[in-house]
Amino acid sequence: MSSHRVVPPTPATADRVLRGLLIREEDALHDASVPAPAQIDNGDETRYADKSGSYTKGIKQASVGIVDPGAYATFREALDSGSPADFNAIIVGGGPRKLNGPQGGLAFSLDCLENSQFSVPPAPALAGEQYAAELIELYWASLLRDVPFVDYSTNSIAEKAAAELTSLAGHYKGPKSGNAVTPDLLFRGRFKGETDGPYLSQFLLQDTALGAMPIIQKYSIAAPCLDYMKDALTFLDVQNGANPSPPPLQPPLYLFNGRGLTTYTHLDVLYQACFIAYLILNAFNKFNPGNPYNNNPTQNGFGTFGAPDAAAALAAVSALALKAVWYQKWFIHLRHRPESGGALVYLQNTPSHPQTKGKVSDTVLNSSAVAASLAANSSYFLSQAFPEGSPMHPAYPTGHGTVAGACITVLKFFYDGAYTLPKVLVPAHDGAAPADTYSRPPLTVNGELNKLASNISFGHGIHAGIHWRSDTETSIRLGEHVALSFLQDHARAYNEKFRIELERVDGSMATIAN
Repeated sequence: MSSHRVVPPTPATADRVLRGLLIREEDALHDASVPAPAQIDNGDETRYADKSGSYTKGIKQASVGIVDPGAYATFREALDSGSPADFNAIIVGGGPRKLNGPQGGLAFSLDCLENSQFSVPPAPALAGEQYAAELIELYWASLLRDVPFVDYSTNSIAEKAAAELTSLAGHYKGPKSGNAVTPDLLFRGRFKGETDGPYLSQFLLQDTALGAMPIIQKYSIAAPCLDYMKDALTFLDVQNGANPSPPPLQPPLYLFNGRGLTTYTHLDVLYQACFIAYLILNAFNKFNPGNPYNNNPTQNGFGTFGAPDAAAALAAVSALALKAVWYQKWFIHLRHRPESGGALVYLQNTPSHPQTKGKVSDTVLNSSAVAASLAANSSYFLSQAFPEGSPMHPAYPTGHGTVAGACITVLKFFYDGAYTLPKVLVPAHDGAAPADTYSRPPLTVNGELNKLASNISFGHGIHAGIHWRSDTETSIRLGEHVALSFLQDHARAYNEKFRIELERVDGSMATIAN
C-alpha cells in the first residue's frame, strides 16, 4: 500500500497562483501609472545636415567625419520603424564589425519601469563649451594613460591638465577643491565619497574568493605607450568597421594607472567589478540595517535577503539596465564618440580636407591639451587605447556606467553602506602589491561603491578615449533609477515584511518597503 498523500493547502500555501497573479498585476498597474517623460535630445542630429554631430560609426562613410547620406537614411529608417527587416537593410561600412545590438533597446522590461519611462538630460551639444571642456579633458587623459595614479600630484602633465581644466570654470563639470581642479582630482566623479582616499576603489584592489577559489585582483594590462587611430586612413577604416588586432598584454599586475583600467573594461564581463564587490562585501557579513534577518533568533537570510538573493539580483538588474540604456543610446540621443570629436579637430586644422557642418569650439582648437597631444603624437586625432576605438554603439549614456549604477544600488540594498572598511590599500606606482598605508578619512562602503562605478565607467570612457565625462554621471544615475524601480517591484514578492533605506549617489536616501 502506498504511503503517499496529497498535501492539503495551509494558510501559507493556499491560492499561490492567484496571489502571485495579483502581485504581478499590482506591479504592472503601479508601473503603468508612472507617466513617460518627454525624451529630449541636444538637437545636433537635426542641426547638422551631414550628421557630423551624430553617431554614424559602422554605417558606410563618405570620408573622414562624413557619413554616406544614403547609408544614413537606411539607418534612420530602421530606428524610426523598429522593423527587424529594416535593421537588416542598413548600409554598413563593409568591415567585419557590426552595429552592436540596436534592437536591444526595443526589448520590453517586465521587472521594472518600461524603457521609455526613464529619461536622461540632453547631452552637451557639439558647438558648446561643455562639449569643449569634455574633449579637452579627454586629450589630457590620453597623455596620462601610463602615469600611475599615485604620481598625479607630482606629474608635470597632470599639473598642466589640472590648470587648463581649472581655467574652463563652470564648463568643466569634474570635482574641484574650492574653484580649482587639482591633479589628485583628475578623472574622478562628483558623487558622495568619490574624492576621498586613493583614486581606485577598494573593490578593485582587495583580494577575495569565489567559493574555494581565491581571487587575487591582478590583471593583464595592455603594453604601455601603444595608442591607436592617429591618422586619417586608420580612422576611416575603423569607422567603416575595421577590426584591428588587439594590443599585446603584460603579465598580471594590480591596477595602478589609466592603461590598466582601460584593459580591465575592454575585457571584463559587464558587471564583473560589481560581482567582485559583492564577494568582498559578503565576507564582511555586514547587511543593511533594514534586513529583516538582522538579530533574528531563529533564521538567517538565504534565498531571500541572503547572499544568493544578492548575487541573482546583480545579474537581473544588469539586463534591465542594458535595455534602458540601449533605448537612450539608439532611439533618443545618438551622441557621437570622442574619436569623432577628435576627427573634427583634425579636419578644422586641415582645410584641404572636406569640411563638416559641425565644428568644435575654438576653445578646443586653441587648447594646451590639443597642442600637447600634437607634440606627442604628431596628430590632431584623439589617440585611442583600443585599436578599434569605441564599441559600435552611440556614446550617451554608457553601458558600463548604467550597469554599474544599477549594481551598486542593489549592493546598497543588501549591505550596510555606512560600514567603514577595516583595511584600505594604496596601489603601488608600478603595479606591485598595494600597501596598507592609508588612515584617514575613513572610507565607507557607499563611498567606495560610488567610486567603483565611476572608476569602471571612466576606465572604459575617459581613460580609453571612448566616452565623455557626462556619459558617466548620467549613466550612473540612470542605472540607479532602474535598480530602485526593480527593487520596489520585487519588494511585493517577499514574504518578509521590511523597510530598507539606502543612500543614493548624491547622498539622499531612498526607501524600499512592502
